[in-house]
Amino acid sequence: MAKNNFRDMIMVHESLSNTDKWFKSHYDPIRMAEEEARLVSRSDQRKYYRFRPARFYGGIGTADCLGCCLRCLFCWSWDKVLRPGRYGKFYSPQQVAGKLTTIAYKKGFRQVRISGNEPTLARHHLLQTLKQIPGDILFILETNGILIGHDATYARDLSSFKNLYVRVSIKGTSEAEFTRLTGAESSGFRLQMRALENLVRFNVNTHPAVMVSFSSLENIRAIRRQLKEIHEDFEDFEVEEIVLYGTVEKRLVKAGLAYDAVRGPRCISPEQI
Repeated sequence: MAKNNFRDMIMVHESLSNTDKWFKSHYDPIRMAEEEARLVSRSDQRKYYRFRPARFYGGIGTADCLGCCLRCLFCWSWDKVLRPGRYGKFYSPQQVAGKLTTIAYKKGFRQVRISGNEPTLARHHLLQTLKQIPGDILFILETNGILIGHDATYARDLSSFKNLYVRVSIKGTSEAEFTRLTGAESSGFRLQMRALENLVRFNVNTHPAVMVSFSSLENIRAIRRQLKEIHEDFEDFEVEEIVLYGTVEKRLVKAGLAYDAVRGPRCISPEQI
């Protein structure tokens, strides 16, 4: 298949009303990661569209990157996920680390992160950026874990950074939920769980967060048991709930996705994400 056709193959149909029809075909998240990386990285540079302080985690310097290997229907950064070519510009690891540390020191924060899309897509760029972050600042890596689950050496490389905390965001509580929420092949859910296994194996400071807004109590109990098998602390995972920003609610209704736990946009400002 021609390179430029893969993203088109899974492009979302925003006018359709059934979640199974939102995607032309379930896609391989690893192949999606490869395609996205070509769009948003070059040499050691990565595309970003914003650098900012945020109130999340009690205050954190944030760099919003472009490019993701999933298409979560509840994503707050939807348009930028679908159309990364329209936004941002390329930055080197030194530039990104410099902007983050400047924000942190200016605001009195003790932590920074890369957010917005999927930070692990540009592996070399991420690792080089981590090398530039001072040891007295905690770097919080927010990731879906797909690439870390696919390649255990990614977790090995991350283990060399002692000022790193990895937050793995699990999309749903089962393979079926994962596919319904992201449109990706169910193997992606297993990769997310394997990411946690790899990170634990290499003694990386990590913890799971689980999107539960679309899950039954039975499924939530089941994933607690599953996560506990990886590490006993993971049974008490961070609970993620959807926030109804912008077009999120309209998108979920069109997709026929019923949700339970939810926070309205007035509860959390965009700057807090």
